Amino acid sequence: MTSPSKLIAFQGEPGAYSHQACRDARPDLEALPCRTFEDVIETVRGGQADLAMLPVENSTYGRVADIHHLLPESGLHIIDEAFVRVHISLLALPGTPLDQITDAMSHTVLLGQCRGFLRQHGIRGQTGADTAGSARIVAEQGQRHIAALAAPLAGEIYGLDRLADEIEDRQNNTTRFLLMSREPDYTRRANRQGEPGMITSFVFRVRNIPAALYKAMGGFATNGVNMTKLESYMVDGVFTATQFYADIEGHPDDANVKRALDELRYFTSMLNILGVYPADPLRAEQLSVS
Repeated sequence: MTSPSKLIAFQGEPGAYSHQACRDARPDLEALPCRTFEDVIETVRGGQADLAMLPVENSTYGRVADIHHLLPESGLHIIDEAFVRVHISLLALPGTPLDQITDAMSHTVLLGQCRGFLRQHGIRGQTGADTAGSARIVAEQGQRHIAALAAPLAGEIYGLDRLADEIEDRQNNTTRFLLMSREPDYTRRANRQGEPGMITSFVFRVRNIPAALYKAMGGFATNGVNMTKLESYMVDGVFTATQFYADIEGHPDDANVKRALDELRYFTSMLNILGVYPADPLRAEQLSVS
């Protein structure tokens, strides 16, 4: 008797970029579509899936709205990250030539990433609910002059031809995803290419004392810890309740990281480690571009 497949939950329809991230990062797991980010989290918390794949930021459009509010309260732990290149394909009904396409449907964000190609071919953009959903609609409606802009995976799933690939204006457009589990994993481990290097993610609130944030951050500088991300956001819609999300290079057991976190704790009223995980191979490349 074969054991049941492990599941990884994502938000969106089959063929979405989050689905592509599941394929790229965990090809041995079966992808499970969910309606909302909250549904993804609850599916894993409830044991219906083993991992969650959640987008947190895009190199062109910044962080994903509301995701940083969900992470600390999710009850899940970050165990890995995945950087996925946003490669956009023009998808149409089988046998349709490119010069027959007059309209292309997709999410408004993706339409904005293909302006050059659409202008070059005289194709009008149509706003759809999302990328994979647009591909599904094109397949269902059967109108040969309408195409979809989506991931190549969406064409595979909905039986559409790829009339053009990698038509995005920015070839380095990348989305960062976090893989989350019910159980933490603090072990030192290599990334999927066998390379070392760990990332630690955490949230914190500073104490209500003068220059608390400045003093809290000083420990990372004096201990030589590279902080790759620091973002603030309001908690419960209150201007005075600010929480910070941070990523640093290193493992909490590293001597310099430990000293920096100990200093941070002195100036904070709350510190919560969200996860310790290998740095994605594309991370260094993205940092060099930025």
